[in-house]
Amino acid sequence: MDSGLRQNDELNSVAISKQPAIALTIAGSDSGGGAGIQADLKTFHAHGVHGLSVIAAITSQNTRGVTAVHPVPLAHIRSQLDAVFDDFSVAAVKTGMLGNAATVRLVAKTLRKHKPAWVVVDPVMISTTGSRLLDEDAVQAMINELIPLADVLTPNLPEAEALLGRPLSTSKQRAEAGAALRALGAKSVLLKGGHGRGSQVVDRYFDAKGMIDIRHARLPCEGHGTGCTLASAVAAELATGILPRQAVRRAIAYVQRALKNGYRPGGGTSYVLRH
Repeated sequence: MDSGLRQNDELNSVAISKQPAIALTIAGSDSGGGAGIQADLKTFHAHGVHGLSVIAAITSQNTRGVTAVHPVPLAHIRSQLDAVFDDFSVAAVKTGMLGNAATVRLVAKTLRKHKPAWVVVDPVMISTTGSRLLDEDAVQAMINELIPLADVLTPNLPEAEALLGRPLSTSKQRAEAGAALRALGAKSVLLKGGHGRGSQVVDRYFDAKGMIDIRHARLPCEGHGTGCTLASAVAAELATGILPRQAVRRAIAYVQRALKNGYRPGGGTSYVLRH
């Protein structure tokens, strides 16, 4: 065989063997670059995963807050979903800000059709600065149609309270919340403890085997995009073959490192994660 042809065959073989796993984020765009689609794609890249994106909403946003939200028309969300699933072998999907009930239903229908191996649902409802990012009528659609498809559900405390319709102000209530959230259909739940108090953050993971606490020091800063990053890090780990319990632990450690090395690119007080 000609040496040049042999070299090309070897290069092609190497290129094929190094193809990264593929993960998809379905979420909102953050013009400030710290959360949403932008944070998800940075996280995928940092994990060596090829990232795909379907933009469900466009936000006018910076480190000080969200000033406007524009839902992407349903037909265009559908065309984005069709485009990525028609061409790529998607190992894991992470959903974030979906905005309204129609979008939630469309995403759920698409996931039921294509059946990706892993689905991580981040039930984004309210931004760190207090802006509402999910219509109230969409919450029930999420409970009925999307959460039952989740391999990992990643609510923070206010989101978990909204899903369950009751306060989770004590450690006992939070420990009991896992079973109630799993009863909505999710295979496992990561209840994020960042909105709690104390020198430690206690994240609780619930699955069929029981509950584990993952404790880490509370950093003296407010992060922007931590929830998006955590859910997309879980999805990236799952896409590369890591099972959920270990994927969650590794994702939490990743967010801690990224926040510890975070920076303030704008005039707001929030820190953007250094991926």
